[in-house]
Parts: sequence; C-alpha cells; structure tokens
Amino acid sequence: IEDINALTTDHLKDVLEADPKVEILLIGCGENMAFIDEGLRNTFRANGTTIDSMDTGAAVRTYNVLLLEGRRVAVALMAV
Repeated sequence: IEDINALTTDHLKDVLEADPKVEILLIGCGENMAFIDEGLRNTFRANGTTIDSMDTGAAVRTYNVLLLEGRRVAVALMAV
C-alpha cells in the first residue's frame, strides 16, 4: 500500500494468526511517522500484540534491537 491510512487487518492477518503470537508489530510509515487507525490498534491489542508506528528507518533499527533481545517482533515497512 502507498498510504498508511489504507492499512487494514487483511494486510496484516499473518501477524494476527502467528503462532507463537507476535508481541510487538512495528509499522514503518515511510519517510515520516504516521498514526495507526485506532480500530486497527484495538484489534491487535485484543490479540495481545502492541503496534508501534515510526518512520521506516527507525522501524528497521528498532526491529533489529528487539530481535537481538529475543522478543517476538514483526515489522511491516513502507518504502522510503
């Protein structure tokens, strides 16, 4: 997708269905951070997954740190 506002649970269903569950989902929003729709955020919260949005570069760096810490993390990236 090209617009973060178009992001839906269908785009991220593999994350919701992952076993073991994903603890943290990072969303890389391109060049600038953007807010994630509250409904989408609530869907993931109910699943036990936290969503954190940031610019794509920060998402890549954060993903690597969390992965090294052994956290169950996933990342969805929009191109810069």
